[in-house]
Amino acid sequence: MCPLSHYSRQFAYLLFLALPCMLSANVSWAEVGVGAKPVPGAEMILDGSREMLDEKWTYWEGPRFASQLPIKWKVVQDPVDQDPVDQGTVVMTHDPAAAGGKYGAADIVTRQKYRDFRLHVEFLVSKPGGNSGVYLQNRYEIQILDGDNTTHGMGAVINEQAAPADAYNGTGKWNAYDITFRAARFEDGKRIHPALVTLYFNDRKVHENVAIKRVWGGPNSGLDGDNDQQGNGISDTRGGIKLQAEGHDVRYRNIWIKELNLAGPDTDFNEPVVASK
Repeated sequence: MCPLSHYSRQFAYLLFLALPCMLSANVSWAEVGVGAKPVPGAEMILDGSREMLDEKWTYWEGPRFASQLPIKWKVVQDPVDQDPVDQGTVVMTHDPAAAGGKYGAADIVTRQKYRDFRLHVEFLVSKPGGNSGVYLQNRYEIQILDGDNTTHGMGAVINEQAAPADAYNGTGKWNAYDITFRAARFEDGKRIHPALVTLYFNDRKVHENVAIKRVWGGPNSGLDGDNDQQGNGISDTRGGIKLQAEGHDVRYRNIWIKELNLAGPDTDFNEPVVASK
């Protein structure tokens, strides 16, 4: 092999220096994990302030609803850091109506309803056994349950697929879900393709194109929970993002969403993924 000439070596060196800039100019990156900033076109829906909580959220008035507006969840100081993203405050799932784990009594849901979307949620479980949940379209739960690594546990597409236990940062620390969701598709009123979800738990992909076959938990859990006895009576309607009150101290901050239109049955992140920290 002939050695490179002086000019060839110089050109190669300059190309090496320029390559990062060339890539950054043409490639968009999906930032995931704790502290991830909203992607272009996304909307912040929970920044930890009382103002945004009251403006963009309300109670889900399901059959077990037992609270009343204004929302009784508390706005408290961030127990870990004072990240400018959340203005130093976070939202705590404290509502007397949900004491004893009475889900559905004081769950909150976005006023806006969605079809396909990219969603970022940051949460902190304060104590062992802490329980809450993130509901996609107020139907499909991504579980938050400290100490449970089953299909009903932390990071699970509930009762469908478990997440690896070591993706969880643990109690007293912030964790993040980065989700791409595609709603169920219908033709002539019949479901022809189930809902799909891809999930990064912190900076690790734990679910890829998982088909969500049914709504779990019955009528007190979310939309369409009472449409039939098996939870298969899913309707072709949009739903909000819901956070569950279970009588535990779970805290939320930095929740943002971007509406998508996913033509094909694929929810995987198309852009390269980079951890936020």
